[in-house]
Amino acid sequence: MPRFSDPADDLGVAYTHLETCETHLRGLTAPESPFWDAETSCIWLVDMFDPALIRTDPQTGETDRWRMPEDIGSFALCEGGGAIVALRSGVYLFDLATGTLTLFATPEPERAGNRLNDGKASPEGRFWVGSMNLSDPRRPDAALYRIDPDGHCTRMIDGLYTSNGLAWSADGRRMFHSDSRGQLLQVFDYDPVEGSLSNNHIIARLSETDGRPDGGTVDSQGYYWSAGASAGCLNRFSATGDLVEKINLPVSSPSMICFGGKSMDRIFVTSLARGSEDGRLISFPAKIAGLHGHRFRLAPIEDREDLLFRRLAERKA
Repeated sequence: MPRFSDPADDLGVAYTHLETCETHLRGLTAPESPFWDAETSCIWLVDMFDPALIRTDPQTGETDRWRMPEDIGSFALCEGGGAIVALRSGVYLFDLATGTLTLFATPEPERAGNRLNDGKASPEGRFWVGSMNLSDPRRPDAALYRIDPDGHCTRMIDGLYTSNGLAWSADGRRMFHSDSRGQLLQVFDYDPVEGSLSNNHIIARLSETDGRPDGGTVDSQGYYWSAGASAGCLNRFSATGDLVEKINLPVSSPSMICFGGKSMDRIFVTSLARGSEDGRLISFPAKIAGLHGHRFRLAPIEDREDLLFRRLAERKA
């Protein structure tokens, strides 16, 4: 496995220094989880610590904010409307019209030293969300969870420091994932019918200088993009973990990347506030197209009620 801090000539890495970009939002604290909504041509994102779900039109600048009562780590839009949001206390369904939050799942009520972090909808419509450990020093006490359409929650990976970097291949058969504080990038075979993981491979280990792996996405050529939060860059990897491109950005702490635009040929990046630099949403043209994101496929109400009754029966027993 190569050391990605080696000279570019030894690795065949294409380096780009991005001089200019378009800034769509400024004055944020911890923006994350950008998602291109092709139905409205808007970008959705969250601000974790000035907690809000945000929608902005990159063409007009028109922006809407839905304030949250506590820190928000991530979200996914739901098929048919609304959103599913990962707050500090659990995963909630959110009605955009009324602002109503309805508790849907509590992935780790027994782990008070954690909060929910990166999350996305998978191609077949489940919601995957990970946690991060907040203790000092950090402990490998975080995990990755699968939230099914009826609200059933399953712990899929344990022993993490900071779950991050979720993304799927175009055919939905591979899932990428990173542990930011564990400084590794891994890939799994993914079964979209069962929602199961197998054949885990660690494909890269990255230092703080290389770019601590934060949020990620996959492009139309099957390459994985990772936001290098500690190094102000984007790293592009092959499916086997070879670093093929590094883009140095005009922001210091990129947190996640997504593709967007009519032809999915524009890169949107959220960047955290650091020092005198405020949190931002920026974009710039891409040389290749990306993949569309996915939406949560909420089960019919009767299926969710059945799960609720089963939970209550289990507690009484």
